[in-house]
Amino acid sequence: MPTVKEVLTQLESLGNETRRKHNIKMGAPDNQFGVPMGDIRTVAKKLKADAAFAHQLWDTGNVEAQLVAALVIKPKDLSAADLERMTRTTTCAQVADWMNAYIVAQHPEKESLREKWMKSKEPWTARAAWHMTAALVNKGNDADLDPPALLDRIEKEMPTARPDVQWTMNNTLMAIGIKHTALRKRAIAIGEKIGLYKDWPQSKGCIIPYAPTAIEALAKRKP
Repeated sequence: MPTVKEVLTQLESLGNETRRKHNIKMGAPDNQFGVPMGDIRTVAKKLKADAAFAHQLWDTGNVEAQLVAALVIKPKDLSAADLERMTRTTTCAQVADWMNAYIVAQHPEKESLREKWMKSKEPWTARAAWHMTAALVNKGNDADLDPPALLDRIEKEMPTARPDVQWTMNNTLMAIGIKHTALRKRAIAIGEKIGLYKDWPQSKGCIIPYAPTAIEALAKRKP
């Protein structure tokens, strides 16, 4: 097993300034090298799953080191307290997305954490909670979530939420509008009222994350 310093040195050698500037534009801190995602995955594949080593990588506060940690740690090797500590010390949205997809969503205590974090004022745990909530809605496992009450919260809280939290709140808004026909009109109205992502750049063949547009487009694809 290489040392943390050796992994950081390898990551630094793979970085480039163009990618680094792009990352900063997307909200990443200065403590990063600008390593392409594919290269990060290649580095991680050469490492053994080791919780202690992953914690050391994570605690460097380096973006790429945290991304590698998210790939090499096994969710079952983290206590709920460990996971909360890591989530709260996430460096940027890209790290949060990998954490939420590869670790939080697979953790044995994910539902109790989701319920706790839905009340959190801390942005990264709140982002994770809304990410998990959107996933439950998308999978049709939201019988106990009270979707109308979620819409009440979104309408009230999303306009002033941190951008990192707004993203997964918006995902939940879209999921409710797509999956719940009876709530679709209200979900669209909330999206229109808030106007979040309305001016998102449009790329050919892509659906922008503006909820009214996304709901109407994706609802047509729903089986």
